[in-house]
Amino acid sequence: MRDKITEQMKQAMKDKDTRRTATLRLVNAAIKERDIALRGKGKDKADEDEVLDILTKMVKQREESSKMYREAGRSELEQQELEEIEIIREFLPRQLSAEESEKAVDQAISETGAASLRDMGKVMGVLKERYRGQLDMGVVGPMVKSRLGA
Repeated sequence: MRDKITEQMKQAMKDKDTRRTATLRLVNAAIKERDIALRGKGKDKADEDEVLDILTKMVKQREESSKMYREAGRSELEQQELEEIEIIREFLPRQLSAEESEKAVDQAISETGAASLRDMGKVMGVLKERYRGQLDMGVVGPMVKSRLGA
């Protein structure tokens, strides 16, 4: 994935696509920052799962920013954030639909044998591991909670 991001950044530079170039530079910087942090922990560099986590976090940050800009009436800044979201999402796996998300939650609950809210952590752990980058845990969390009797 790192190579793909770097290749895409080089292509954006050739195409003189400033928004894409800047966004991909930010992605590369975030990955390198994680690599440096991991070196202190004895790990060489971020693996694919950690890169997916970085990208997911970057999308979430931009979604929150675009919402704030929309509420403040700053449509040009909102549009910039939305463009960056689309660029970053190119490197993430396809998001599951609402129906697929519900099936995934039901399957995780049955696999873990979850019966109450105390088991929510087990279910969320399974979902995070199996559907990394495909599920919004902020949306799935309440879904799990309601199925477990909250």
